[in-house]
Amino acid sequence: LPEGSEHVLTVLPHRGLPGGTPDEVTEAFAVDYPDVDFPSAAVVSNDAADDYGADAYVLSGAPGLTGHAEVFVDAVIRTRDAIPDDTALVLSGVATPRNVATLIYAGVDLVDTDRAVVRGTQGRYLTTDDAYFLEDLDELPCSCPACQGPRDTFDRQDCVEHNVNALEAELARVRRRIRDGRLRDYIEGQARQDQWLTATMRRLDQQYAYLERHAPIYRREEITAATEDTMGRVEIQRFAQRVTERYQCRFEEQPLVIVPCSARKPYSDSQSYEQYHRSVQFRGHMLSMTSPIGVVPQELELTYPAQHYDSVVTGHWSANEIEFVSDVLERYLDGTSYPEVIAHVPEDGYREICERVEDALDMDFTDTVEDHPTTTDSLAELAGALEGYPKYLKRERQHNTLRAVADYQFGAGAGDAIFGEDLTAEGTYPQLRAHGERTGDSQGEQLAALTQQYGVLGLTIAGARRWVDSGVPVKRVEIDDFVPHGSVLAPGIIDASDAIRVGDEVVVEGPSAFGVGRAQMPGPAMADATRGVACQVRHVEEQYTGGRTQ
Repeated sequence: LPEGSEHVLTVLPHRGLPGGTPDEVTEAFAVDYPDVDFPSAAVVSNDAADDYGADAYVLSGAPGLTGHAEVFVDAVIRTRDAIPDDTALVLSGVATPRNVATLIYAGVDLVDTDRAVVRGTQGRYLTTDDAYFLEDLDELPCSCPACQGPRDTFDRQDCVEHNVNALEAELARVRRRIRDGRLRDYIEGQARQDQWLTATMRRLDQQYAYLERHAPIYRREEITAATEDTMGRVEIQRFAQRVTERYQCRFEEQPLVIVPCSARKPYSDSQSYEQYHRSVQFRGHMLSMTSPIGVVPQELELTYPAQHYDSVVTGHWSANEIEFVSDVLERYLDGTSYPEVIAHVPEDGYREICERVEDALDMDFTDTVEDHPTTTDSLAELAGALEGYPKYLKRERQHNTLRAVADYQFGAGAGDAIFGEDLTAEGTYPQLRAHGERTGDSQGEQLAALTQQYGVLGLTIAGARRWVDSGVPVKRVEIDDFVPHGSVLAPGIIDASDAIRVGDEVVVEGPSAFGVGRAQMPGPAMADATRGVACQVRHVEEQYTGGRTQ
């Protein structure tokens, strides 16, 4: 047994077996990993990985996995699902400047420089987009220390040094992207440098459950929708799913008005939307059609990622974009009911989407665009189509917005179940607050506030109590007998709901405390982790053991 050290990760003794070894042989030669008091790593295969109490797990046979997207993705997912969330997955002998971003995106935490070194000794010069034979290079396309000398003196030892420098530089770039919440944006471009990297990214997109568990509810940075692969992102698929499965339209007397998206976010701040609003005059419910998001009801224009993306505008919709948005619009209309659907959209994709959905649902849309949606004639047509429909009140829109965000955030029906019939809205859009019923001149008890930056609700203690009593599934964190202040660390958690995702609103409850806050880990990780901040607590009250607030 190695002595180990607090300053290094020590790989525990193990037996290496070739790929394809029969299960009975693997079991016969299995190693009992000892408990040690220093950082340790256990070597595992993807079909026999388990929790051995180590800090990290080295996936055996890793070099044989790269180059085969299906095999690689399956091995990483099987291993990650078998080991604790707060442990590291190690792949040895595979990382290069070109592939390391995709490795990390897939779920790998630690890599080494072995392949970069070996390639250098073989005379292969590695970059983020290719691998060159030294003899094919007339000049060195790098400015690292190893590449500062003349080309004719650059040898294989220099190539080793360069390859390691290039890998370390790429890892620094990946870490920066992770901190910024932009790693997916980066690999959508970087993966294009190699066929198996592109295949790996797309294969991962097909593993929605795996990626969704680790994808936060919102991010600080915008989504750069520069490729069609953006439509496969968890954030895009999750938004489309929630809009079509959770959202409930509460504008019962007004028709639906479908409008094109705008470059400015939120949409209601754009000049074109101001023109639409002047024609609609609160007589229609506006729904924005956009790629890659799908459709955005007006109440959810702030909700991530509806105001957090930017797409490439070419004036042309691809076949995949048309198919995706058509499917989302069809599912949306199939789950809602309107007295009429008005399509205030131009040609070039928008019109084809509407026609597809009309055919699929056997509906007839009213077209109001003569040339362009913002021309005088088109806006007059839109206003004319809305003649005779009643206006909804400003307060009604505010109430509907708060309820719609609650539906999206907590589940279908949550807006009515949590806020009930006594909802009052305070503040002005987009800074809305949900209160209970007024008593005389006094405001009712505050239940929640709409977060303008991400378009989600932050609950108060009273709002959290209503959530618990509403019958809507509660994302709950059960803690030990203490009163948290600021944050709750993983060791203090007894159990947590599996449905919790990073950024979710959560109820924090234990024998001595009842609180509400935001998750910093997925639910399964909270329940199993032994380190790290599990959630941030916004409000907390002490309570008697087994009772209510003191």
